[in-house]
Amino acid sequence: MAGEFWLSDAQWAAIEPLLPVNQAGAHRVDDRRVLSGIIHVLKAGCRWQGCPAAYDPSTTIYNRFNRWARRGLWQRMFKALVALDASDIQLIDSTTAKAHRSAAGGKGGRRFKPSGDRVAGARPRSMRSRTVEGASSPSS
Repeated sequence: MAGEFWLSDAQWAAIEPLLPVNQAGAHRVDDRRVLSGIIHVLKAGCRWQGCPAAYDPSTTIYNRFNRWARRGLWQRMFKALVALDASDIQLIDSTTAKAHRSAAGGKGGRRFKPSGDRVAGARPRSMRSRTVEGASSPSS
């Protein structure tokens, strides 16, 4: 996979000192590869299992993302990247979410709204049917 790293060498040099070292456990995989896998998942919007194998196992990528988030490492990394070149505009995400064409309307369907005349106490424009008022049916 050519160009598998999402960060330039200068960006990586700014972030690398912030990453934890000498962690206990299994053999530690390359942090730059794992970070690129995390960026790929977040940028592509795919599931962690959908991350390409070139970035190492998806469980490693997911676990590292969570550990770094609990330690507050992401905020420090973002600050280091912004400090790298503060004269530029830094954009983290530019995704958009399309909404259904009726999403801007109110909730629910049509509501009964009495006209202004009725609210003001004016007499109704229609009259009740005489057959409904007090008339008995011929069968009773």
